Amino acid sequence: MASTFSSATVTHSANLCNTFLKKSLIPTNSLLRFNSRTLSPQISVIKTVSLKIHCISSKNSSQESFPETNGTSFVSYFSIFSQFGNKRLESAIAVLLIFIQISSPLPFNNLELDESFISPSKAVLYSPDTKVPRTGELALRKAIPANPNMKAIQDSLEEISYLLRIPQRKPYGTMEGNVKKALMIAKDEKESIFNSMPTDLKDKGSVLYTSLIEGKGGLQSLLNSIKDKDPDRVSVGLANSLDTIAELELLQAPGLSFLLPGQYLKYPRLAGRGTVEFTIEKGDGSTFSQAAGAEPKDQATIQVVIDGYSAPLTAGNFAKLVLDGAYDGVKLNTVNQAILSANEEKSNGYSVPLELMPSGQFEPLYKTKLSIQDGELPVLPLSVYGAVAMAHSDISEEDSSPFQFFFYLYDKRNAGLGGLSFDEGQFSVFGYTTVGRDVLPQIKTGDIIRSAKLVEGQDRLILPNEN
Repeated sequence: MASTFSSATVTHSANLCNTFLKKSLIPTNSLLRFNSRTLSPQISVIKTVSLKIHCISSKNSSQESFPETNGTSFVSYFSIFSQFGNKRLESAIAVLLIFIQISSPLPFNNLELDESFISPSKAVLYSPDTKVPRTGELALRKAIPANPNMKAIQDSLEEISYLLRIPQRKPYGTMEGNVKKALMIAKDEKESIFNSMPTDLKDKGSVLYTSLIEGKGGLQSLLNSIKDKDPDRVSVGLANSLDTIAELELLQAPGLSFLLPGQYLKYPRLAGRGTVEFTIEKGDGSTFSQAAGAEPKDQATIQVVIDGYSAPLTAGNFAKLVLDGAYDGVKLNTVNQAILSANEEKSNGYSVPLELMPSGQFEPLYKTKLSIQDGELPVLPLSVYGAVAMAHSDISEEDSSPFQFFFYLYDKRNAGLGGLSFDEGQFSVFGYTTVGRDVLPQIKTGDIIRSAKLVEGQDRLILPNEN
């Protein structure tokens, strides 16, 4: 027999709804929309703190206030829906959200807005993947196009990283099962793993494989740490195992795993990984703070790993510019959540098309932004502190700037639901800061790139035939 909600339940649910609205990172100047077929809330932001990285300034957005709601009406409307029986609290909250649209209708159908007024990059992300990589190292590791068996081993171990974050009693039994699964795949699929490597790299692969199985930082050692329920040892052992897996995967991916469209062969391209080292100098004569005990210095070093597996054209163009010395002496500007290089018109860079590889795909999309609301997520996400991406061209947002790049200072407090940046899927991300992330927040407008050097990966840079 169906039961009705009590007055206490209604009051409690209304309070939970208010808490939900406050904690869900929905800006107070947002507008709620409901799909009449699915009754699922769709939220569009009229004004947010979203990043505008463009060679020209963007227009300022207007603002709409979120309507106030009469608290007593919650009870009356909630009672109407209570006849359907005692649903889960989640359903109750959904009903209350629907009420907001019913009790204070907004004239969306008659609201005349220019299409450019609310850009896709400003939409609140209401169904994100909670396991989007949050560090550059993890994002780069996931981006390697390796053997499926190696990826299965990697995924099994990556899950332990999430389990270790559980603050209460940690599920060591599940962790043990994950490592045993990884060991079984590694042993049963050894031939498949080695067949994916070029012949001249198999000896190196054999050493790494043995280290992964039996080494001090290998899977067997990790299993023992889990059985001892030592979270610190588990964390260190897990990091060592994942590093070894990444090295093995890189041996399986000596070049691009896809063919570029013919019209893009005229651009420089990076067939793999490279490392760029920046030397940053203070422009006002001040110093960078160093680690405890070290003396402050007027220069600091930042290293960025650039990824040609997912963004070969963007990373290739950037690598060529670095080799040409194009960034030496260039000034930096700090803007909202980013450090932007000056736009040098004299540069010899290429106007590369916007380049984004969606998760689950094997080749990038060109001149196409991703629809995060529809579940499209990039292999190289912007929502990582220290992500490196190209600004948009000043001619078209379907192309990247031929020269201007930025370091993204991701801040989850200024992100959408699930912690994804409002500009996720809008820019060509091509790498991550792996050394010197502590330097980034110290950079101020007027600081200078004293030098930029391609310290690794020049052998993977393919330049177009100038003739």
